[in-house]
Amino acid sequence: MTPNLPLLRHRDSSQFFLLAGPCAVESEAVVMEVAERVAELTDKYRIPYIFKASYRKANRSRLDSFTGIGDEAALELLAKVKDRFQLPTVTDIHKDEEAALAAQYVDVLQIPAFLCRQTSLLVAAAATGKAVNVKKGQFLSPEAMKFAVDKVKQSGNPEVWLTERGTTFGYQDLVVDFRGVPAMQAHEVPVVVDITHSLQQPNQSSGVTGGRPDLIGTIGKAAIAVGADGLFLETHPDPSKALSDGANMLHLDHLEDLLKKLTRIREAIMA
Repeated sequence: MTPNLPLLRHRDSSQFFLLAGPCAVESEAVVMEVAERVAELTDKYRIPYIFKASYRKANRSRLDSFTGIGDEAALELLAKVKDRFQLPTVTDIHKDEEAALAAQYVDVLQIPAFLCRQTSLLVAAAATGKAVNVKKGQFLSPEAMKFAVDKVKQSGNPEVWLTERGTTFGYQDLVVDFRGVPAMQAHEVPVVVDITHSLQQPNQSSGVTGGRPDLIGTIGKAAIAVGADGLFLETHPDPSKALSDGANMLHLDHLEDLLKKLTRIREAIMA
């Protein structure tokens, strides 16, 4: 099920759609480099593409962690990506009042996993008329996400998606239960699998989240094989220098090889 967004190229493609970009808007150079490269690759493989970057990081383990370059500056860069590359964009919101602000700049509002039950936030996002991508809480079953979908739809907005991003497994790990993909598709919405955050190792003693980027391909191939409608991933020209979530990002240089494999799997299951 492909989202119905006006700027979305290849909307008639039988391929999965992709939300991808750096974790955060950390500089114009990084944002533009990633947007340009991913747009080139998704055009090549005819994958509908939505550029992703958080304009502000509100959920940080440590007080000294990077949170952003400033809301207005970051949102303006997202608008610049949209205009320059003719791409729809998505960003996270964390408070009710952020919905209307972010909606002036982006096409999709994303609800972070920890906030997926926050009724007023879902209603505020729905009220903007923008598509709403709700990440499944690490603490919730796929079946329980029906109520997040209902909150958005009953607020008058039919354009809602759900994203699987792993379930808490012990104190410092996540696990993906791929049964959740068809379970959430039963709510009659597109289902995305986040193949980078699903590999996080949270709550490390250093206060910096760890990850297993070596398994991004494994999670991605499994997600497509079970019929996910879309994939979410974070990518960066140099994850070791990323200002947020570098431990579980895909190196930009490795993206084409991954997309090539994923499109072949998608073609096989659609045959």
